[in-house]
Amino acid sequence: MSKILLIEDEATIRRVLKKIISEENDNYEVEEAEDGLIGINMITKFDYDLILCDIKMPKMDGVEVLEKVKKLKPEIPIVMLSGHGDLDTAVNTMRLGAFDYISKPPDLNRLLNTVRNALDRKELVVENTILKKKVSKKYEMIGDSEPILQIKTIIEKVAPTDARVLITGENGTGKELVAHWLHEKSERTKAPMIEVNCAAIPSELIESELFGHVKGSFTGANKDRAGKFEAANGGTIFLDEIGDMSLSAQAKVLRALQENKISRVGSDRDIKVNVRIIAATNKNLKEEIAKGKFREDLYHRLAVILIRVPSLNERREDIPLLISFFTNQIANEQGTVVKLFSEKAIKLLQNYDWTGNIRELRNIVERLIILGEKEITEKDVQLFASK
Repeated sequence: MSKILLIEDEATIRRVLKKIISEENDNYEVEEAEDGLIGINMITKFDYDLILCDIKMPKMDGVEVLEKVKKLKPEIPIVMLSGHGDLDTAVNTMRLGAFDYISKPPDLNRLLNTVRNALDRKELVVENTILKKKVSKKYEMIGDSEPILQIKTIIEKVAPTDARVLITGENGTGKELVAHWLHEKSERTKAPMIEVNCAAIPSELIESELFGHVKGSFTGANKDRAGKFEAANGGTIFLDEIGDMSLSAQAKVLRALQENKISRVGSDRDIKVNVRIIAATNKNLKEEIAKGKFREDLYHRLAVILIRVPSLNERREDIPLLISFFTNQIANEQGTVVKLFSEKAIKLLQNYDWTGNIRELRNIVERLIILGEKEITEKDVQLFASK
């Protein structure tokens, strides 16, 4: 059930809008507030998925409500309504963080589409916020080897800017860690970071996933849907495995970079977006360009800053620290006692050829903790970690 708060001082308009929205979808629950002060009091006490707010009201106008809500609960999308609308007012409310601005009397199709789109974006933002809270500790960058210290130095310099970053490296090296650090140390950290694994999405769906679609644009598109770029507005979008993206999607990403605009699949309407793009790949994009599989103009747009994440074999001196980190992490996850690794066991692991990099190391550490005794010995490594 999506809870919507309608803040409007005219009772007749409240009744009409509530009836229209409630009848549109059985999952919409609309509550009313007759002025801005009452609305703020309700927002403070209860959770809402969307706010529709008139601008011209006694006691507290809609712009004041918008400013207060952005401080109290910035994740709630707000759609502003006004019968005295002008371009300056619309621009000002959008600058203050409104999701959209609609003149009264509203076009009903536009109003209902805006309600659906705002609720879609709220859902994506909330999912990302929950995920971010869960994984913030997971994305620590462990190590003090020279390659890792160099990456940390670059991040400190680049993160506060809006420069686009292309992260390269083998699978399992931790490219997503670099992306998360860039976002969390940026000025955009209060806005969402939306992750897209381009390799995991079928090529025929990637454009819809990134840019959204309108109802009826293809089979299965039974309602308008916001894409990842809209969900990331004001924040960061992380395009993982971008080397697997289709050429048609690449063209749209290039336009988003050039013009800060996107259009949903099946729509000609432009939507302005303000996102920072961080991309990652395990492929050699220059080779992909030569094969005609990746756009050279997009590569140069993305690769303003290049960060190469080293393989685990290039930073073996970090393995003891990584083992200690994973040992504590796994014990915490499983609610078990922390097991220690003997020096000989660690030394043996340092000499392995890590084709799967950090991801493989974590899997082996977990296996040893489950199968080994109180102290993980060289013999345990030989028995359970053979490659």
